[in-house]
Amino acid sequence: MGKADIGLIGLAVMGENLAINIESKGFTIAVFNRTTEKVTNFIEGRAKGKNIIGAYSIQELVDNLRKPRKIMLMVKAGKPVDDFINLLIPYLEKGDTIIDGGNSHFADTIRRTKYVEEHGLLYIGTGVSGGEEGALKGPSIMPGGSYAAWPFVKPIFQAIAAKIEDGNPCCNWVGDNGAGHFVKMVHNGIEYGDMQLICEAYQLMKEYLGMTADEMHEVFKDWNAGKLNSYLIEITSDILAYKDTDGQPLIDKILDTAGQKGTGKWTSITSLDEGIPLTLIGEAVYARCLSAIKEERVAASKILTGPKPEFKGDREEFIEDIKNALYASKIVSYAQGYTLMQAAAKTYGWKLNYGEIALLWRGGCIIRSVFLGKIKEAFDKNPRLNNLLLDPFFKEKVEGSQSSWRRVVSAAVLNGIPVPAFSSALSYYDGYRCERLPANLLQAQRDYFGAHTYERVDRKRGEFYHTNWTGQGCTTSSTTYDA
Repeated sequence: MGKADIGLIGLAVMGENLAINIESKGFTIAVFNRTTEKVTNFIEGRAKGKNIIGAYSIQELVDNLRKPRKIMLMVKAGKPVDDFINLLIPYLEKGDTIIDGGNSHFADTIRRTKYVEEHGLLYIGTGVSGGEEGALKGPSIMPGGSYAAWPFVKPIFQAIAAKIEDGNPCCNWVGDNGAGHFVKMVHNGIEYGDMQLICEAYQLMKEYLGMTADEMHEVFKDWNAGKLNSYLIEITSDILAYKDTDGQPLIDKILDTAGQKGTGKWTSITSLDEGIPLTLIGEAVYARCLSAIKEERVAASKILTGPKPEFKGDREEFIEDIKNALYASKIVSYAQGYTLMQAAAKTYGWKLNYGEIALLWRGGCIIRSVFLGKIKEAFDKNPRLNNLLLDPFFKEKVEGSQSSWRRVVSAAVLNGIPVPAFSSALSYYDGYRCERLPANLLQAQRDYFGAHTYERVDRKRGEFYHTNWTGQGCTTSSTTYDA
């Protein structure tokens, strides 16, 4: 069989599927797992008869690789990644590359890139999106780290990645150190937002319009044939059609408590660090947190009152309103995600290609949709675009959806149906288009109780003033800073 083109550590489902994918594209791969029984099971099972080499120690893995060696870690994020890096370093030589393909926090990837490079090696932290199916059939791959390593892994990564209609791979170099994992993190944050928006559309149809799972299945199936065409809309349609063994919709039997692995939370925390209003994604994270306190909500439902949903009107028209509200809110979700990437690029010195990032997400990944092609076009036309809402295409689409959007949020509020993502997206849109916000009063309050100063509309920016509001204070002001 000869030596392998790449090594892989970690034979859970994602690792196994990536290994099969890599081998299917004509590469030889060597695999290792700390629990070596998994290596045997894989080699004698799914990998039987394929160009896949089983290794039972780090030394054996390294000995079976062509130089410069490339080893990909598909292990749990956090300490296991650091542990394997330290295990590998003594066995590797200058120019060899360690690749982390897990959902690592970008700050850890920045640290690890520096650490590995200090040992004369190269490091890549890459986002891999698409779940188990994507890993096997073609994921979206977002690599960043040591640019010198890119030529060595590019042929493999681009071969195994998903392809869009013109054959281009959903994989290209993102940027230095933690850039790849940062873009993957934002991808996951947008995924949280998309999923919450779809859930709110589902709840409006179910609770307000009184629709059955089969009726909603038909709506989502129809939506997937139009402007909302996307993987998440497609699978939502499939889920709503799925029946349990008794012939009833399985969706109605699933407990309403959502899990999360942390990437949405990281996105929200990072937005606070950068001072970027990522309101929709933040609400999507909090909606999962609220869902998790199921017993408390059940108890509260017996004590707290609110309006009983009652629909009067044309159901088909309101379904169209929900579709438009979902589309407009989705635009806001991406607009916010992109503003976060732009801010982080300045903070960390990354040269991100925003149109190219949209192409990376165009296939293979969870948020893949026709929508992303329009984002690519927007940044191709204007690489310095501050906000997607200012692009002519997206401006027109949001304005065309605005009446529907407002009707949906109003109806939800009046009927006591929670729509945190729809409403926060609309509030962001209204805030962003507002020439004057009430922050002048906020600054006056801060100056009143803490002498935090304020700027004036009739003076030039950068000049700060303090008022002795009560006549009993002093003229000394606090220092100004941005939290």
